[in-house]
Amino acid sequence: MIFVHQPNACASTGQPLLERRLLEMSEPIPPDALWIDLIEPTRQEDHKVEAYLGISIPTREEMQDIEPSELLYVENGARYMTGRLLCRVDTDDAMLTGVTFILRDNKLATVRYDDPQAFRMFVHRAARPAGVMLTGEAILAGLIETVIDRAADVLQLQGERIDRLSRLIFAEHADPSARNAELQNTLRALGRHNELLSQQRESLVSVERILLSLSASYRASKAPREIREEVRSTLRDLQSLEEHASFLSGKIQFLLDATLGLVNLEQNNIIKLFSVMAVVFMPPTLIASMYGMNFKVMPELDWGFGYPMAVVMMVVAAILPYAFFRWKRWL
Repeated sequence: MIFVHQPNACASTGQPLLERRLLEMSEPIPPDALWIDLIEPTRQEDHKVEAYLGISIPTREEMQDIEPSELLYVENGARYMTGRLLCRVDTDDAMLTGVTFILRDNKLATVRYDDPQAFRMFVHRAARPAGVMLTGEAILAGLIETVIDRAADVLQLQGERIDRLSRLIFAEHADPSARNAELQNTLRALGRHNELLSQQRESLVSVERILLSLSASYRASKAPREIREEVRSTLRDLQSLEEHASFLSGKIQFLLDATLGLVNLEQNNIIKLFSVMAVVFMPPTLIASMYGMNFKVMPELDWGFGYPMAVVMMVVAAILPYAFFRWKRWL
């Protein structure tokens, strides 16, 4: 699909805004289109945009490269910048998707094969009067700023979830029998949070490379000061988010260590119980084995009170170790 964004004016206020519409395959691309958004484009749609802008649209496989030289480059007067954005955050199928930004002659083209929330947020913002400056550079800067805003929302949500897990891990529990299953669920939740956080950090790193490239390019080309200031401000925001993501990652590692420690304590309690039971029943077993020996001369076998005496001795031999353990507070 090809969506084109053209400058327009608000009917009530007259302020500029971006108008978005779906372009049919038979329609030509409007000459005043500032932003061309390709979503899961076909080869015919790729060729159409390539002919209009004089660029080469990267394939989906090329967008998955990890080498910086394949993600940030200039070709035929167009600047290509590919980043990885987090999408489907609100589901269990969160993933990173490649997005390529192509800037040429004050026109922006974006190529993507998924629908990150940040794009929907920016489209809604740009459709408002004076929501964005009507230049390709300003649209790109606004898009990246919205990506950072969305990353901040994700990290804030992750922080709140991690805080809830922390309170759950260290809370007192009245039912120890359910503790083991609860700790297992906690470990799984920590694993999911850590995976999502790792993906968000990877996304931030890729966007930071784009911002550093843009900053150097704008400084060399003497771009408008407003655009350069916006890129610098967005870069500072991104770096602060990276620090916050590192803090959350360290907190997850602490909670993981604490959970594993609690699991070990639960296992140690079980082993301790079996050990105490073995020690408690060892003296009665010794007494029973003594009177189970088959010797001809065993005077106790002829005693009338021999059996009750042996039973009493076994009970006392079991109670004494148990009482000792209780006195030492090992139970």
